[in-house]
Amino acid sequence: MADDWRSDRIKAALAGTNPTVLRRLGAGFAVIGDVQFLPGYSVLLVDQPEVQRLSELPRAKRLAFLADMDRLGEAVERACRRFDPAFRRVNLEILGNTDGFLHAHVFPRYEWEPSERIPHPVWLYPLTNWSDPACALGPQHDALRAAIAEELDLLA
Repeated sequence: MADDWRSDRIKAALAGTNPTVLRRLGAGFAVIGDVQFLPGYSVLLVDQPEVQRLSELPRAKRLAFLADMDRLGEAVERACRRFDPAFRRVNLEILGNTDGFLHAHVFPRYEWEPSERIPHPVWLYPLTNWSDPACALGPQHDALRAAIAEELDLLA
């Protein structure tokens, strides 16, 4: 994957050049995460690059974004449950501390995670997980990626 789309993920999604886009939703884009140390990790990107906080959206668009987050969360849950019997749950988070644009993280959680990690947020995993080439999104994730997209369609 070329890296130029990473400099402005939302603009690239709007232009159709962001390769991680799963589906266009009502108020944003469902994308699969660049890293997959928790297989199925996905992100909802708002479709307006200038929006930094949920509170900046008009009420109807805000509710649409939250509905999209719910839909992506359920799609990830359904797909991950199919692919891994050790699937436990999804964690949904809107943080915005690193990237200034509005986005929501959808983290699947699994029974096979180290026991010391299970009760804690994903952000307490080693930082190397975010840059380890072994955790990078790749062709080995195509089937799970397709399953999440399929579930998004079924939930439409």
